[in-house]
Amino acid sequence: MTPRSTPLITPLGTPLTTPLRRIVAVAAAAALVAAACGDDAPDEETDPADLAGRTVTLVAYDSFPVADTTLNEALDAFGDETGIDVEILSAGDTGSMVSKAVLTAGNPEGDVLWGIDNTFLSRALDADVFEPYESPAAAAIPAALREIAPGGEVTPVDVGDVCLNYDIAWFEDNDVEPPSTLDDLLSEEYADLLVVQNPATSSPGLAFLLATIATYGEDGWTDYWAALRDNGVEVVEGWTEAYYERFTWAGGGPRPLVVSYGSSPPAEVIFADPPRDDAPTGVVEASCFRQVEFAGVLRGTDEPEAARALLDFLVSETFQAELPLNLFVHPTNADVELPAEFVEHAVVPEDPLTVDPDLIETNRSAWIDEWTGIVLG
Repeated sequence: MTPRSTPLITPLGTPLTTPLRRIVAVAAAAALVAAACGDDAPDEETDPADLAGRTVTLVAYDSFPVADTTLNEALDAFGDETGIDVEILSAGDTGSMVSKAVLTAGNPEGDVLWGIDNTFLSRALDADVFEPYESPAAAAIPAALREIAPGGEVTPVDVGDVCLNYDIAWFEDNDVEPPSTLDDLLSEEYADLLVVQNPATSSPGLAFLLATIATYGEDGWTDYWAALRDNGVEVVEGWTEAYYERFTWAGGGPRPLVVSYGSSPPAEVIFADPPRDDAPTGVVEASCFRQVEFAGVLRGTDEPEAARALLDFLVSETFQAELPLNLFVHPTNADVELPAEFVEHAVVPEDPLTVDPDLIETNRSAWIDEWTGIVLG
């Protein structure tokens, strides 16, 4: 199998990374609001002073922290400055969150949505989930990111990469070189060493599937997965099980190769107990799939002006500076200075793998069904 010489779309080329979903948020119970016809026209402009006392609901995936982090302290500071109270509604994983947003388009559960990524973006845009709004603060975001949604329906808020990670000590102790390409994983040398997530139930699992599609093309990825299956790949439902139960480094499991993030190494340094200066895990750069996450004002919000004010804040330097050490992502605001741990330990591929969002939307279900038949059937 010959890898594609270029990805399916031009890489963004921006030195950024992706979330490490290690913060478990407290899920807020919420029933779906029945979709109803309503007046979607934006309200007349409101004086900023009149926003005091308003409440806006930020809808986010369930790993967005709801309390006791500097991210939440930043939101509290926004509330103190503007008088706008921000409530956070945890809406499940990204797929579930987007499904709810589509079902309630025009009559949403909240006012601003955080965290829809490029693997689900087209679905939401086709369903007219968002009210277009171009934040003045977005001027600090690289044009290549803003052009992903040129209609201004959403604003890019963080970027990163899902990548193969490996246990450095395991490979050193066993006198084996870690893989450097996706092709390497098919070698007998790496038989029974890899654990991945199911793309039907896991965001990084889907990203890794897309990485293989970007690499081998729509005609070659199925053969690759058949070969990977024959070489003993293990499939689990989600990232937590893969990383903290089956991965040799973090969970004491049997597998020294795992699908995780380009930001996993700095996280291992930051959370090390006892403290350490070196990263115990490495990243296979050629495997990295680029993810971009967006936020947007939900169409039908009862508080459009306050929602826009919150979106402005979400892309401000103040809030974006909190993303690396809370969500383990790279900010999109180019004026934000990265923490030293990210500069030293995060892996940022020069040529990340990408797939056009429209192509993903058109083929996502079929690709997952085909993958399931090959790997699990």
